[in-house]
Amino acid sequence: MKKEMQRRDLLVRGAATLVGAGWLPHTAVQAAGEPWPSKPIRIVVPYNAGGATDILARTFAEGLAKRLGQPVIVDNRLGGSGIVGTNYVAKAEPDGHTLLVSFSSSMLAYQFLYTKLPYNPQKDIALVTQISAAPLLLALHPSVPASNMKEFLAYAKANKGKLSYGSYGVGSYAHLAGAYISKVTGAEMTHVAYKGESQMVQELIGGQFQFGFASAQNVKPFVDAGRIKAIAVSGRQHMEVMPHVPTIHEQGFHDDAYSLVGWIAMGAPAGVPPEIIERLYAHLAEIAKEPKTQERIMGTGFTAMMTSPKQFRDNYQREMPVWKALAEDTGARLD
Repeated sequence: MKKEMQRRDLLVRGAATLVGAGWLPHTAVQAAGEPWPSKPIRIVVPYNAGGATDILARTFAEGLAKRLGQPVIVDNRLGGSGIVGTNYVAKAEPDGHTLLVSFSSSMLAYQFLYTKLPYNPQKDIALVTQISAAPLLLALHPSVPASNMKEFLAYAKANKGKLSYGSYGVGSYAHLAGAYISKVTGAEMTHVAYKGESQMVQELIGGQFQFGFASAQNVKPFVDAGRIKAIAVSGRQHMEVMPHVPTIHEQGFHDDAYSLVGWIAMGAPAGVPPEIIERLYAHLAEIAKEPKTQERIMGTGFTAMMTSPKQFRDNYQREMPVWKALAEDTGARLD
């Protein structure tokens, strides 16, 4: 024990000497000499309270607070469809006390949709874990005479300039996937963007537009009641909560755009010491095994992932060109 304390003291003093000489950043000394966490942790959610992202952030916040012995605060920082909150984290002190729980849109897709972002997702955000995959249902108003993907695309082609699709936000997968369908069918559809999914689903029920991609959490009750039709799922896997709905892929449409799924993930400011990232992930992985956590993930209609930091980085690099191509194919720009 004494030798270990002497070794730790030498490491801290050595790191401090290197900082003074300009060889190491101050955060390296903090990592070596200070416990983590040493103060309350803030988890920034760049969306409204009550949504799937917020629910999962609060679930993990509760678990982390119990395991780490420090308060964990969820901070809903709204604005710019997720940009404001994500930028706040990107610019925060990289000491492991400010974290992000957000959708793939602000962490990945926006770099291909905006000519200028206040942060660089690849350089300013450290990837911790993908909490859950977020496949979406292709939902139709009952007036649309289609019960599968083939019939729907044929209907879209036959009604050029007459159809509209909704999304829960500009730049979201729902927006880009709808734009992609419009392009491949030549249907010249109108995009109707909302500030949240709940409002979008209510407007779909009311017939303000003909279709949209949405989560099972918000759509399933209305599908069960016959007020909306669900004809397909994005990605390659069935939804656990709606296993009878086939994927677009298994209906014979293998476009990369349809194989994508959004995800909810945790990030941190770039520069957080790797040992803190790994320790944080270890706690999150244990929290994810708890029945309450599993129940809440399933309740959103999503699928648990809990990738390691390395798996997250690998997935990110693999998905980037697909998101880039989807943005270019649809011609979608947000500024």
